[in-house]
Amino acid sequence: MTQPPQRQEPPGLQSQMKPVPDCGEDSYVGSGKLTGKRAVVTGGDSGIGRAVCIAFAREGADVVIAYLDEDDDARSTAELVDAAGQRAVLVKGDVSDPQHCRHIIATCVKELGGIDILVNNAAYQMTRESLAEIPDDEWDHTFATNVSAMFHLCKAAVPHMAAGSAIIGSSSVNSDMPSPTLAPYAATKAAIANFCASLAQMLGPQGIRVNSVAPGPIWTPLIPSTMPPEHVEKFGQDTPLGRPGQPAELAPAYVLLASDDGSYISGARLAVTGGRPVL
Repeated sequence: MTQPPQRQEPPGLQSQMKPVPDCGEDSYVGSGKLTGKRAVVTGGDSGIGRAVCIAFAREGADVVIAYLDEDDDARSTAELVDAAGQRAVLVKGDVSDPQHCRHIIATCVKELGGIDILVNNAAYQMTRESLAEIPDDEWDHTFATNVSAMFHLCKAAVPHMAAGSAIIGSSSVNSDMPSPTLAPYAATKAAIANFCASLAQMLGPQGIRVNSVAPGPIWTPLIPSTMPPEHVEKFGQDTPLGRPGQPAELAPAYVLLASDDGSYISGARLAVTGGRPVL
């Protein structure tokens, strides 16, 4: 796949991308692996989050779709969940606000009767060429969105989780191979992987599994909204597979970690990187 140079304002809209990412709308086929489960997916409006929502619904889960302000994209995701015969609950707001994180979990418990799966996927990044270019508030916002939100979501969710529940963090190949132009983002992705490893040990006695997924370069709205157009054009071409990944190619990893197929996987970081090593 190649993509023309393009630019959007953050956080970006999937519907305006060229080409539009493949989130499995026409390809993902479920087999009941998550029947009866109740999931929260942050950043569920587009990209990897949308692909996860589609896959979870087609596997039998009801889904709370948490998103920032991309109303059209979020409604499209909800329609796909509904079409799979599952409940979709939209929750709009900024996960950098701790109170909103607690609101997301409270909404899931109220609307769906509990929570079995928490996918911490919402993220912020911005390309900066030098340390001096990184505004102080951007550093703080990146950590609040990517790391602190996960802490507040997990803290709110765990009291409602039974044995067999799963928490999944969206880390990145940047956790192991940090890009110099994405320094704040890369640092948060390492923190996510580390926090998941700690939680896996802390929550293991309760039967709650915790893992992270480390995507490589995936074609999502983050890319045209946070990278220069000339970088967008070449995005993903430097992987061993020679192309960016599609969100649909991530969804099976999240299903594995959320389902009984991953019943003895905890504390892991699952790499889906197009060949870039995460060791």
